[in-house]
Order: sequence, then structure tokens, then C-alpha cells
Amino acid sequence: MPELPGPAVNAPDPLGFAADVDHDDDVDDDDDVEHVWESREVRWSALAGFLLVVGFVAGRFDAPDIAVTGLYVASTVAGLRFFALEAVTELVRERVIGIELLMTVGTLAAGGLGEWGEAATLAFLYSISEALEEFTEDRTRNAIRALMDLAPKRVNRLRDGVEEEIDLDALAVGDRFVVRPGEGVGTDGVIVEGRSALNEAAITGESAPVEKQTGDKVFAGTLNTTGALVVEATATSADNTLAKIVHLVSEAQEQKGRGEKFMDRFARRYSPAVLAGGFAVAVGGGALTGEWSEWVARAATVIVAAAPCALVISIPVSYVAAIGNASRKGILIKGGIYLEELARLTVLALDKTGTLTQGQPRVVEVIPAPGETEHTVLAAASVVEQRSEHPLAKAVMVRTRDLGLATPSAGDTFEALVGAGAQASADGHRYLVGSPALMEDRGLALNGLRDRVEQLETSGQTAIVTAVDDRVLGVIGIADVIRPQAADAIAELRQEGVDRIVMLTGDNARTGAAVASQVGIDEVHAHLKPEDKSRLIAELARSGHVGMVGDGVNDAPALAAASVGIAMGTAGSDVALETADVALMADDLSKLTEALRIGRRTRRVVAQNIALSLVILAVLVPGALFGVFGLPVAVLAHELSELAVIANGLRLARK
Repeated sequence: MPELPGPAVNAPDPLGFAADVDHDDDVDDDDDVEHVWESREVRWSALAGFLLVVGFVAGRFDAPDIAVTGLYVASTVAGLRFFALEAVTELVRERVIGIELLMTVGTLAAGGLGEWGEAATLAFLYSISEALEEFTEDRTRNAIRALMDLAPKRVNRLRDGVEEEIDLDALAVGDRFVVRPGEGVGTDGVIVEGRSALNEAAITGESAPVEKQTGDKVFAGTLNTTGALVVEATATSADNTLAKIVHLVSEAQEQKGRGEKFMDRFARRYSPAVLAGGFAVAVGGGALTGEWSEWVARAATVIVAAAPCALVISIPVSYVAAIGNASRKGILIKGGIYLEELARLTVLALDKTGTLTQGQPRVVEVIPAPGETEHTVLAAASVVEQRSEHPLAKAVMVRTRDLGLATPSAGDTFEALVGAGAQASADGHRYLVGSPALMEDRGLALNGLRDRVEQLETSGQTAIVTAVDDRVLGVIGIADVIRPQAADAIAELRQEGVDRIVMLTGDNARTGAAVASQVGIDEVHAHLKPEDKSRLIAELARSGHVGMVGDGVNDAPALAAASVGIAMGTAGSDVALETADVALMADDLSKLTEALRIGRRTRRVVAQNIALSLVILAVLVPGALFGVFGLPVAVLAHELSELAVIANGLRLARK
């Protein structure tokens, strides 16, 4: 199996799977061929086939034997040109007996016996099969490589009101550039002027345009459809979201699963065994019968029949096709091992905020303590929350601004209380914002607000309490909107064979239960800190293969502890892209069920490929050993089985 040429981007080879070993770069590799006839290997194989046909026809018309033999020898040399050189390179440099060596030995053995027609047939069929396989793999890889072409090579930089067209690589962070309707966005940035609808299919897999305005993020490779935009770059061409996706997908297609690693080990031991077995057949049969020529020919047929090309390629071609297909749908699967885990998932844990909900909470109700007002409660809370990055804090600040309240000065000190709330000091006062449990831990009475807290939590709201100097001012009820597709996604996950679905949340039990009941989840674990989620994932793993779905930041320990960690809505998020095993680029839970379907479909295709490969070997090897099949039949069956496996695996790229 020839090694594939390296990708055009500065990233690991996304399709660098060979059937038996890792090779050095081939001589005469073809880069970025668009049509099959542009491949040098295909052209040389075609020449071998042409000479083979001419030799056959010449023989039928009683041409001189020397001419016919010469044509067959020339055909053999043309067919051997690539794989024989690779076989020798593997043997000399790496001390490895690969499949190419098996085919080379079989070809030369046939020629040595004077059967140059059979030698030419073997060389042609194997070379054309390998050439077409490599071309197909290149086309699959080029689909990933082509993502880089979605971003324009030049952009219109804006400086002091003057536009200047420059190379994209020259654009620096902080530079502003103009994106007109119909143009692609050169790199990640923030809109500073204008509004438009952008097609983000290259990043999220969603083709429906997304409305963007001043302050919104845009990503490299997306297409501006309507209005003109001025964008301030937040990343260079080398480290924007599009480049990260290409790099991660490239790495993913290099990361082998357990099945692939097993096949690599198998091939390294199996190929030498086949060569030794062929030698034993030739020597043993010849010594017993004295028919050395017949048994050498039979040994060559056994070697060809037993070559495990189809078996070894059955897994990687499927994985590469599946990972590439997933990436085009906005699902980044970081390697074959995680594709395998997706197929095996029986337990799934989901974070609540930002996963089952939209992660954009809003203040629904403010309940002041006796003698207080809504304004005093919000003003006190904003002293703390303006320093916090928590989504609940942002909801409080939005409500404060919407009411036109003056935001008090930020506190002199600020401390986040992980999983509980936050505190700050300002102007000699101590401010505390957090859960009712935090107030109880601090010995603060809720002043008759306990019943109202329970009502808020039962309705699905999160209750946060505001206190100043050990005096509770009131309770703020905050609700997050459940994702519209959440209930359908949970139902589909159960249909896909996920037996146990669990919600893990840092929120209170009543709020968690309210959300869970709306989406169809029966099991809820609440009041969890990050380390608690990680511990629960380890416990869930005892009952099956467990996946964890979260935002990729606060849930990082749980994502790492799971068999496969899945981050949601990670477009533009460095942390999520790096920590998760699977990244869903869009805030869409249907991507989760699609990821599981891809994993399970891949497992079925791999099983089909392995079964076909084993059946072919089980028929060909005994048939070759007992003389039922000749060399041409063995070669044809061998190559057709390999092409069948490739074609079956590539179905995963089209669904």
C-alpha cells in the first residue's frame, strides 16, 4: 500500500494510513490531482495494462514469442514501478516485510518460471488497484484540505478610512478589514460596523444564514450574504477557527483506534508469516513431488491470495471517511478511538446550563426582603456580579442596565466561591451573592423568603440570594431557556441505544428536576462542583461506556474522566476545542445524536468490511494451496475485494 503525500497545510497528514506500516515519502508522489488521469501512478498502471493487452493480442495472432514475452516483461516492469520500489525501501530501511513485498515476490516468481503473462497480469491489477485507492484517498483528504480555500487569500484592510488590499497572511490581530456581500470572511474577528447574515456552514455545519451585528463574533471561512461589514481581527490566518478545525481534523485522522492499532500489529506479523508459508509450500511441495515449477507457481499464488490488503485497510478507510463527513456537519471527532467510543456509548451525562439550556439566563423575578426594594437588591448584587464571568452574573447585570439603574463602583476585593456564589467588599461593606445553601452555611436567615425560594426552584428557576453585612436583602429568580431540540434529542438518544441518561448540574435539585422533566431525563444529580461531576462520571463508568456533554470549560474535569468528552457549541472556543474528544461546533443538540449515529454506522461498516475480507481470505488461500485457483484468479479476487472494501467504507463520507 503506497504512502500518501503530505497535506498542503501545516498539519499532520489527515489520511496517512497505509495497510501495513508507516512509510517514508514516496518517489513521484502526486500532489492535489483533480482528475484520475493526472495521477502518475494511474498513467503508469494504464501503460502496464496497455502493454498487457497488446501482448495478449499479439500472442493470439502468432507473433514471435520473443516479441510477446518482451511486451509482457515491459508490462510487468511498468506495473512494478511503484510498489516494488516501496517494498525494497520498507525492507532495507525499516526491516519490515509488507504487503508490497508479497506482491513483488509473487510477480517475480511467476516471471522466473517463464509465466510472464501471469506476472504482467498480477503487476497490472495490483498497481491499478493501489493507484485508484490512493487517488480516492487523496480526493477524500483534499475535501478537508479544501476547507482552507474557503477563506479569501486577500482582504481589504481599513486604515485611517482608506482601504488597502493585502495578503491575508499580512493581516494582524487588531487590524480592521472590510467584508462586502458575497465575500468570505478572511479570519476570526468582531464586527465593529454594519450588520448582515452570514452562512456559517463551514464551521457549524448549519447552512441557514445567521444574523450578525455590531459586537458579534465572525469566523474565518464563513460567507457574508447581505450587508457590508467592518471587522476587527481577533486571530491571524494561522490560528483562526478554520485553521484550528483543519488541524484538528488532520490530527484526528492520524489518531488510530484500538482496531486500527491491532490491524497494524497483525500486518507486521502476518506478512512475514505469509512469505514464510509460501516458501514452505514451494520447498515442501517440490521436494515431495519433484514438480518444482508447479509448486513454485502454487506458492506464488498462495502468497498473493493470502496478502491481507482488504483486511488491513477495512478499518482506516472507514474511519477517515466518517471523520471527514462528521467535520463537514460541524462535528469534530478527534480520532478513531473516540469514533469507537461513540459507537459503544450506553451511558450519557449532560450538563444543564449551556447544554440542555441555551446558556443565556435572564432575570425573571426579584423578591425583596421586607423593607427592601427591587432596586436595592439589584444594586447590591451588581457590586459583586460586575466582576464575575458567570452566566447568572451577566443576567443580573443585564437586568440592572435594562432598568436604568446606576451601577455601583466595583468592589475593592472580589472572590468567586466555586459552585456557590461570589463575594466582594466595597466602601467598608461586605457583599455576598449566592445560593440559599451558601447563606445557610454563613448563618444568614432568609427572613421569611424560604417559601418563595422553593416556589422559584420548583418552577425551574435558579434562586440567588443577595446579602450585605450579614443581612439578606432579597432573592433573584433567574431562568434559562431550554433548547428547543432538547426533548427530541433525548428521545433520539434512547432510540440509538443509550440506556441511561443523567443530568449533572451545579444548580439546586428542584431546578434541575424541573428542567429534566421537560426534556425527558429521569436521573438528576444537583449541587455539584466540578470535582463532584468528575467523581460521578467515574462511578457511571462502572455501568458502561459513558459520555459527558458539557461546555468544555467548567466541565473540563468531567469531560476528561469520561470515555468520550463532548463539548457543545465550541466555535471559536480554544479551551473546548483542545479539551474535548468530540466538539459540536453549533449550539444544536441534534449534532449529538448525529455524532452517535456516525459512530454506530461506522462500526457496522467496519464489521461488514472485516467479514468480507475474512471470507475472501478463507476461500482464496485454501483454493490457491490446493491448486483450485491460478495466479490470475487470485490476483483479480484479491484486488476486487480491496476495492469493494474501499467503496463500502467511502459510503460513510456521503451520508
